[in-house]
Parts: sequence; structure tokens; C-alpha cells
Amino acid sequence: MTESVLVGQGALIESLLRGEFICKTTNEDGWRALKSANTREQIESYLNQINRTLAQAGEGEVFFCGYLQLGERERKVISQQFRDICNALTPLVEWLVLVQEANGQDAPLSEGAAIRLTELQSRIEDTPAFKEALAKISHYRLFGSTSSQVDAQIKLVFKRLVELGYLLRPNLEKQIYIATGKLDYLYEVIRFIDETEGLSLELQAETATQRELM
Repeated sequence: MTESVLVGQGALIESLLRGEFICKTTNEDGWRALKSANTREQIESYLNQINRTLAQAGEGEVFFCGYLQLGERERKVISQQFRDICNALTPLVEWLVLVQEANGQDAPLSEGAAIRLTELQSRIEDTPAFKEALAKISHYRLFGSTSSQVDAQIKLVFKRLVELGYLLRPNLEKQIYIATGKLDYLYEVIRFIDETEGLSLELQAETATQRELM
């Protein structure tokens, strides 16, 4: 069983163990494989042997690797990962709100959605409040921009979001980015924090942006 799983699904298991989020956008073949209950069972069986488990987000559309049992070492790793996400929440949420507002969308960005950078940049440049919001976002430590130019700010933000796994740029010759399933995971983390600590992060970010627009 173990050998057959490794032969048939080795690359997929390696991706999961690297901390990648498997969704239709990032890895369609792997995602289709994981949509099969038989494949999930085989991979889960293998992962369990090394204290890992196959976790899901986005109503079962996003797959990632978690720990099966939590010892002291595992808790330290998870705690650090959680701190990293928490430290990035404010700039990420403010960026999501900015994209939603600038594109005139009713719903937040979700996996598979395309963002045309040039169109978004034009809308931001035409609206002072959006320019201010982008400048603030780009200067957060997560992005670390030192530029005062919209073009440099937005390109750095998008480059960093690709590096973090929230966006994918399928064609380097085109300024089109696709949202990945890691965003759906981020929303679940935000909901968890909101429910357990009552922070209302999404509402705070939206309210702050609306104030800037008025």
C-alpha cells in the first residue's frame, strides 16, 4: 500500500508536505486526484504514518497538510504559523477590501477569480482614496515598499502575494493574476479568530476603507 501510494501520488504528497495548498487553480491534476475518496484515503493512510493528516478548507475545495497529533514540537510549529498569519492579517484584509472596492465587486475575492493588474491600477490611480489605501498597504512590513509611485507599489504587493501563495500568475508575459485556494483558508482563519476573540477583522477593515472613501 505505502509503495503504491508513493509511486502514484509521490509528487502530490511532497507538495502537501511542503505546505502547499492544493486547489483547482494551483494544481488541477492534484486537486482532481484529491477529489477522489479513494485517493484521499490512500494519501491519508500514508500521511498518518508520519503524524500528518489531509485537511480541507473552502468547503472541501482546498487541500493542505496538517498534524495528526499535537506534541510539544508540533504545537510550536503551528503556533509560529498562526502568529505569521496573524501578523499578516491586517495588510491582507485591507488589500482584499481595496481590490473588492476598486473592482466594484459585491463579494470578496475567492479562488479562481482573475485580477487584471493594469485595470486595477487604473482605477486606483483615478481615485485618491484608493491611492492612499494602496500606499498604506504597500508600506506594511509584509510588503515593505519604499516607493511613492502607484506602479511600483502595486507590482511589489502582487509579487509578494504570489510568493506567499495567495495569487498565481499563469503567464509571465501578461499582468493577469488568479486567486488561489489559500485565500479560502485565510477566510477560515479570520472567521476562527473572529469567533474565538471577537475581533471582527473583516468588519474593521471594511469600515476603515469606507471611512477613507468618504
